[in-house]
Amino acid sequence: MRMRPRGRHERHRTATPLELFFDLCVVVAVAQAGSQLAHALGDGHIQQGIAGYLVVFFSIWWAWMNFTWFASAYDTDDVPYRITTFVVIAGALIMAAGVPDAFASSDLTVAVAGYVVMRFAMAAQWFRAAAATTGKQRTVALRYAVGMLLVQLYWVLWVTWIPVGARSWTYFIGPIADLAVPVVAERVAEIGWHPGHIADRYGSFTLIVLGESVAATTIAVQSAVDGHEALRQLWPIAAGGLLICFAAWWIYFANSAEQHLRSNRQAFVWGYGHYVVFLAVAAIGAGLEVAVKHSVGSIHISQTAATLGVTIPAALYFFAVWMLHARHTRQGAAAWVLPLAAVAVLASPSVLVAGLVCAAAVAAGLGVGRARFATRARG
Repeated sequence: MRMRPRGRHERHRTATPLELFFDLCVVVAVAQAGSQLAHALGDGHIQQGIAGYLVVFFSIWWAWMNFTWFASAYDTDDVPYRITTFVVIAGALIMAAGVPDAFASSDLTVAVAGYVVMRFAMAAQWFRAAAATTGKQRTVALRYAVGMLLVQLYWVLWVTWIPVGARSWTYFIGPIADLAVPVVAERVAEIGWHPGHIADRYGSFTLIVLGESVAATTIAVQSAVDGHEALRQLWPIAAGGLLICFAAWWIYFANSAEQHLRSNRQAFVWGYGHYVVFLAVAAIGAGLEVAVKHSVGSIHISQTAATLGVTIPAALYFFAVWMLHARHTRQGAAAWVLPLAAVAVLASPSVLVAGLVCAAAVAAGLGVGRARFATRARG
């Protein structure tokens, strides 16, 4: 089967079973990143933990995003496509295996190896797309493929030839080059991604990452209870954490994102902006794990630091969702509910208070929306 571009106006485009399987495998790496962040914060290595988390999560997010947009434009679901996707998944699992070393000793060798495997497989997909198209679409596909290979060459050289002491300031060349590939490739023409499919894929991944945060928190609470029988200390964190996660789900899916994906300019901002959304969701789970351990005395950091581990990513999530979604669909007072809630969450003295603020923000959004609807109805 020739890998021809798919149309933007196909009906009933949703995530395929292979795409959902890919998401579940990539979340293994997300879980590793979140777990290592929790360990670093709990040990008081805040700067090192945050830096490692940002670096590792960029690779996870970027590889996931590139696969998602390619699949939206060219998914044939034939045997070669499936096998190549399995190679991408294998690379994601290799990258997940390298996450602990990336945090513990800043050794990115295994993580980069997994990333390179993923990207070489995606370059092969783009070469296949180029072979099946002509004109501008062929040029775009070739630019993607060649650009990916050149960036992976840099990553291989970075791991094997650049001295350890110079890696910290030369690292940023790779992400900048990676981010530039789609911009350069699609200056000739846009690929045929599907707005509804993209919105569905991002929503599905948000759900899976959010579920991973809930799972990590549940395991942390269970471990704390088994070891200390400290329900009195744990229930406020568990309740507040659940309220934050429930609110995170509610505000993300309050409005459809499909209507905001009409051009490449909108798509780039929206797609790239989800780096913050995904990163924050996973970090909420890590922060809740730290808060649980602090409550039973398993780690020795301040109460303020333990609370900020939850409230900072939660506030970041609220603000990012407002920037990408809510500010386009809400008017008047409703437009300011999420940014004000982000500030209030950040200032919360405990996880429980932060959870109550999140719940109040959802309720306020619903109340303002109903009031506006009633006003229009009377008019």
